[in-house]
Amino acid sequence: MVPYIPNTPEEQQQMLQSLGMNQIADLFADIPEHLRLQRPLDLPEALTEPELLRYMGKLAQQNINLDQCVSFLGAGAYDHIVPAVISHLTSRGEFLTAYTPYQAEISQGVLQSIFEFQTLIANLTGMEAANASMYDGATALAEAALMSCNITRRSKVAAAANLDPQWVDILEVYLGSQNIELIRVPYGSDTGQIALDAFDLKTGSELACMIVGQPNFFGALEDVEQIASWIKGSGGLLVMAVDPISLGLLKSPGEYGADIVVGDAGCLGNPISFGGPSVGFFAVNGTKLIRKMPGRIVGQTTDRDGNVGYVLTLQAREQHIRREKATSNICTNQALNALTATIYLALLGNEGIKQVAYQCAQKTAYLRRKLVEAGFKLRFNAPVFKEFVLQVDVDWEQVNERLLEQGYLGGFPLKSAVPELADCVLIAVTEARTRAEMDQFVELLRGCR
Repeated sequence: MVPYIPNTPEEQQQMLQSLGMNQIADLFADIPEHLRLQRPLDLPEALTEPELLRYMGKLAQQNINLDQCVSFLGAGAYDHIVPAVISHLTSRGEFLTAYTPYQAEISQGVLQSIFEFQTLIANLTGMEAANASMYDGATALAEAALMSCNITRRSKVAAAANLDPQWVDILEVYLGSQNIELIRVPYGSDTGQIALDAFDLKTGSELACMIVGQPNFFGALEDVEQIASWIKGSGGLLVMAVDPISLGLLKSPGEYGADIVVGDAGCLGNPISFGGPSVGFFAVNGTKLIRKMPGRIVGQTTDRDGNVGYVLTLQAREQHIRREKATSNICTNQALNALTATIYLALLGNEGIKQVAYQCAQKTAYLRRKLVEAGFKLRFNAPVFKEFVLQVDVDWEQVNERLLEQGYLGGFPLKSAVPELADCVLIAVTEARTRAEMDQFVELLRGCR
């Protein structure tokens, strides 16, 4: 066997001699001896290519084909229907590339696709402008909080306690490095919605922004108008983290007067892929805020002959401007995932996205009703979109194992993410679920009690 090493033993020896060393182990002399592995790695003998393929094939046969499972699992990644045409278009060589447009104007096609993404996100959210995309929803949220502090010159951020816990973890990392205080706003024990009456409203004058999920992590819909009135009256910004599918039915953030809107567009035509990669979106209202947006913005222009062209209008990365002027160090945009979302939105159109949202809402209501009729208890009583919380008296992780044997992915147990809801589970329902699947799910749960 010939090892996959790009140089020969003779070449290795020449390199070591040039460094004044005798053996490769000398390269690690700075590592204390007791921390070094004093034996060969516990690995099997090398295999030939056909042997390796046969071995990997046997391993793959042990996997469960999750694409064939009926999923009621959400908590950030959702089983939506992905039209077949999307993968055919995004897999074209013009799009499926690792290239990032540093010499951007050469890549007119890529810039146009980004421009279309920005336009669709702005239209969907009811905002004036959107950027070229963010890494995902969580990092977009963290960037929104930092931007709010930069604009208001305040160093406190309020976030609802019913936001996605993983998003909050990312938010804490970003804010902690900037010495910005994160204040949690409690939620009602009956509704799961933000409880402003249980919060010290006097702190509003110290807040850079208030972050609201719509819907929140529990799937509950918030009274955004009340929250918007309070935070804006205190001189802070309203930041909304939204499910883009929900905007097919719900009032847009722009109509609520939101200053910054973020979210995860992975649900717009992108496959789940075990939760990533995804794509975040970031939209704002007002010229002042546009100039402070992280990332990059593609603009449309004309050349001297009157032909339409696309350019990188704004770039806030430290490579492009003086470091102290940089609003963010995000290095690129999720071009391929953003393109996928663009094709999905263009393919569905206004009526299509409305129909998807309508089916999500109707099917969620149907499953909630069926579960209540079967004797299960809803944890919260607020109106919901796509997700809801059940209070259960069983070990849901064991229930999920039994469901998986039947080809079903059950809900998300909340005990690890939200300790005060240790006896609860988060159930997600999308337009992909059929009445028969939901009825069968209820019957399977009856047998697990």
